[in-house]
Amino acid sequence: MIIQMDINTNIKINKLEDLNKLKPLMEGSNLKINKSQIARELGVDARTVGKYINGYKKPITRNRSSKLDKFYPIIKDLLSDESVQIFYYKRVLWQFLKDNYNLDCAQSSFRRYISKHEEFNNYFRKRRKNYSSKNAPMRYETGIGQQAQVDWKENMEFILSNGEVIKINIFVIILSYSRFRVYRLSLSKTQDVLFSFLNEAFEIFGGVPKELLTDNMKTIMDEPRTNYFKGKVNNRFQQFADDYGFKVCPCIAGKPNTKAKVEAPMKLLDEIRAYNGRLNYSELHQLITKLNNRINSTCHTTTGKIPILHLEKEKDFLSELPKAQIRNLYSIKTIPVTVNPQSMINYKSNQYSVPPEYIGKRLKLQVYDDKLHIYYSTNLITIHTIKKQKLNYHPEHYIAISSLTLKNSIEEIEEIAKNNLKMIGEIYGDN
Repeated sequence: MIIQMDINTNIKINKLEDLNKLKPLMEGSNLKINKSQIARELGVDARTVGKYINGYKKPITRNRSSKLDKFYPIIKDLLSDESVQIFYYKRVLWQFLKDNYNLDCAQSSFRRYISKHEEFNNYFRKRRKNYSSKNAPMRYETGIGQQAQVDWKENMEFILSNGEVIKINIFVIILSYSRFRVYRLSLSKTQDVLFSFLNEAFEIFGGVPKELLTDNMKTIMDEPRTNYFKGKVNNRFQQFADDYGFKVCPCIAGKPNTKAKVEAPMKLLDEIRAYNGRLNYSELHQLITKLNNRINSTCHTTTGKIPILHLEKEKDFLSELPKAQIRNLYSIKTIPVTVNPQSMINYKSNQYSVPPEYIGKRLKLQVYDDKLHIYYSTNLITIHTIKKQKLNYHPEHYIAISSLTLKNSIEEIEEIAKNNLKMIGEIYGDN
């Protein structure tokens, strides 16, 4: 559109932003503009024409702050090269911030925020490089109560809060139909530990599936299954299978994708790496339990159902558990202990601390991996390394016990406890 002026001037108006060219002429020569005609030509309202003649400019961008901006320094610190914590997935970082920093936003919103920051995106790209498998597992489903799949996440390095690096093994068994699973943590993968974990899982399931799909681990197979050989189950595990009434179904060696239902949930355990350097061994156990409970209570992405609710339906199709006398043969021995007034339990003439709220209560003690695992009902409350030392306290227990008698401030109690524990160590140290 060209506006022709009486003063031999042509002004080209191609867009709204060109209208501000008219204002100097209107002010200098009392020029009157037909705003309605211009509006019709440009396809806008006449009032909009007036705004742009008077110099209005549409904002190019809007600077909107995000409620996630306050988490930027935390995220930057967690994803820095100096951090011992590891995050392979944005989902894991989102969950970690929810659990530890009160993040309150949808996972989709968090992903968008991360995507807007190239330094964060680069972190995940580097972590994921060469990490995911290129093999596509064949999709199949099994009947209700028919199958469970079992595996270990082996030799996973974890940094404890005291800086010690340990190698942990995480057992997982998953019912193929309901997708309900059980995770257990151990430093070893002995057959006795495997039997105990399987027995515990079957008791939690409320029955036994018809078959157990597994890989060729040495605690199960004397000779691996191949394309040309069915493999050989070792005698002790076959006896265990016969006692519980399930069939052992080993995968073909080198083809773990055959049991993809249990392989995929292993990726969820990468969340553990986010807690490197933050937890002691007992707290790591508690984290595994918390993770296990959350996954079983969350809608499964494939089935669209919540495993813990779907388990109730599957229970009716599982085989009955063997009698208690048989199950006890495969369980790690449980010792009943009573907590004394000093909030200690006795094991082989030495004493080990528990939180003071359990004083006078009856607890259960299991011994494996050279550690004492102490339970109240089915809840693991603490773990102690077995020592020759007469008195064995966890510092947090001693502080809690001291708080029952001392009226000092918490800072003073912590200092007193620190000095007392040092003296106890010198007097009652290993013989």
